[in-house]
Amino acid sequence: MMARLVTIYGGSGFVGRQIARAMAAEGWRVRVAVRRPNQAGVVRTYGMVGQVEPVFCNVRDDLSVTAAMVGADAVVNCVGILVRERRNTFKAIHEEAAGRIARISAEGGVGRLVHLSALGADPQAASHYAQSKGRGEAAVLAHRPDAVILRPSVIFGPDDGFFNKLAGMMRLGPVVPLPGAGALLQPVHVNDVAQAAVMGATGAAAPGIYELGGPDVMTMREIARMVARVIGRRRVLVGLPDVLGNLMGLGFDTIQAVSGGLLTNRVLTRDQVRQLRVPNRVGTGVRGFADLGIQPASAEAIVPEYLWRFRPSGQYDALKASARNLRDS
Repeated sequence: MMARLVTIYGGSGFVGRQIARAMAAEGWRVRVAVRRPNQAGVVRTYGMVGQVEPVFCNVRDDLSVTAAMVGADAVVNCVGILVRERRNTFKAIHEEAAGRIARISAEGGVGRLVHLSALGADPQAASHYAQSKGRGEAAVLAHRPDAVILRPSVIFGPDDGFFNKLAGMMRLGPVVPLPGAGALLQPVHVNDVAQAAVMGATGAAAPGIYELGGPDVMTMREIARMVARVIGRRRVLVGLPDVLGNLMGLGFDTIQAVSGGLLTNRVLTRDQVRQLRVPNRVGTGVRGFADLGIQPASAEAIVPEYLWRFRPSGQYDALKASARNLRDS
């Protein structure tokens, strides 16, 4: 019998790649729908020859979304952005594209839909990002009330844009400014999120909304201290008040606006400062990893495996420490 087929929109991204790998391991054929399939060739290595295939798709276009979904038994939507970039706005990607994928999957009779949202998604949220995520969920449920919606907290893993960014900042100097130093986060491992998505796509998870957070709730300052310890750098962490954080965000946002979109603000936006004012942790009385039978991994156990490159001597740091111990003994 021909293996079942899953279409993963945004399957070449940080989370999408891990979902593609996990679905291939389950024996599924995987169609990775992306804007630039020529740059997503690495996903072919996640399965047997021909099992994982990147295809072109523009999620802003009905025909393109439909073509990528032909014959699919399940659909996973991982498409998301952190900052606006030209026509890729929060509304276009998080709301309209999410609704489009859900509608077309319903019209095509696709068996299951998994939608990757975000913790704190709420149409009434303070940040535009969280608002768009909340409206995107509503658009999905309007067409697919049977969808599995995943709301992860900040996601960590080898290619993440959070822990790697913090570690990179610590290489720049002895003082590290921290907007939202007291913000509460519940970091979750990318492989745990991917496993939850696989359960949704294969029917092992019941329809509904799942809030996904790791075992530890930490402040931004505590996370920064952990990163500094892992990479072996002593740093002074300076928490920035909201006023200074907003000024920084305004400055970087202005640079993007003045450049006409040629430069994208991937450092800090005013919207991200607004996000940091709201605790990003799993709520009480909601479905989560426990309902999926998944024991989430802690950040402290995983991040040393990939942040070693930010240590003063990189992969040789432990070797040099061992040599010093021999010399001093």
